[in-house]
Amino acid sequence: MNALEHQLQYPYGEQMPAPGTRQEVAPGVWWLRMPLPFALDHINLWLVRDRIEGRDGWTVIDCGITDDTIKTHWETIFANGLDGLPVLRVLVTHCHPDHVGLAHWLCERWGVRLWMSLGDYMSARVMGGGNGVGSNAGGDFAASHFARHGLNDPDSLEKLRARRSYYSTLVPALPTQYRRLMEGDIVVMGDDPAASRWRVITGFGHAPEHVALFNAERQVLISGDMVLPRISTNVSVFDMEPEANPLALYLSSLRRYEELPEATLVLPSHGRPFRNLHTRLRQLHEHHAERLAETLEACAGKPCSAHDIVGVMFRRQFDIHQMTFAMGEALAHLHLLWHDGRLQRQTDDDGVIRFRAA
Repeated sequence: MNALEHQLQYPYGEQMPAPGTRQEVAPGVWWLRMPLPFALDHINLWLVRDRIEGRDGWTVIDCGITDDTIKTHWETIFANGLDGLPVLRVLVTHCHPDHVGLAHWLCERWGVRLWMSLGDYMSARVMGGGNGVGSNAGGDFAASHFARHGLNDPDSLEKLRARRSYYSTLVPALPTQYRRLMEGDIVVMGDDPAASRWRVITGFGHAPEHVALFNAERQVLISGDMVLPRISTNVSVFDMEPEANPLALYLSSLRRYEELPEATLVLPSHGRPFRNLHTRLRQLHEHHAERLAETLEACAGKPCSAHDIVGVMFRRQFDIHQMTFAMGEALAHLHLLWHDGRLQRQTDDDGVIRFRAA
């Protein structure tokens, strides 16, 4: 546990559910934890006891990637963790593979509707085309994007091109119909009428239109990836929107959670459930302020590409998977300063985009 984590409260300590099991974290809300084959090696999923149109059952929130091991864990949950009741709907916070990957399988398995925002549903459909369009993870477009920003190692670029089917492998299909979620919507979800209203809070920067859910009666926030306890969520500039300013969007979106009570129980997609929400929001703002200051100082010394800034911000080696996120994040910090007028952007004779102090 790092020093910042000591400022948060973890009501369940080190206790967490094994894959294929569940753990109750609030009345009618159960925590599932599924493995991921990445450096970030798990995702938290949620089961909410529900009643829809007179039928008792469950809402599933987020799904995991398409993977036989995760399907097996889900089948164990279906057999032992649903109290003999059906899944009534699948709700996905956003379009990233660990969240939406098995949505098609779950919806088909139970004959239910997917609930999702328009921005993330349509983004998942675009990225699922198999050619890497709009995906930070790989393909020809991603390789060209990162080459323009200083990643010029031929081996790395070839590895990026070879990952053109990365997204479609983890998200091989998507339900052809969905129910749209929008900012401020109330999702009635739960078997207790007095505590079943969950307000949609949309967020931007990490995903096109990320959905978090807040229950005021229970003071519970299902935060998805917008507010994580141990790490800061990745905020990247993607090849599809190469002049984007996602960090400004993300920091602005965090302000939406400041109105929630400090004692809110936060259920994040990675890490452990925690309290002290306002403390964590302050930590995230301070973290990005420090990274912005480092970036500005580096560019004051000499013009820097995003690849240059990776070394300033992270100071460690990455494999190609992690490098895509690191470069996207470095570029997001550069772009905030560029859009604010504190940096100027130039394309040099080698075709690489660099930033210098204004």
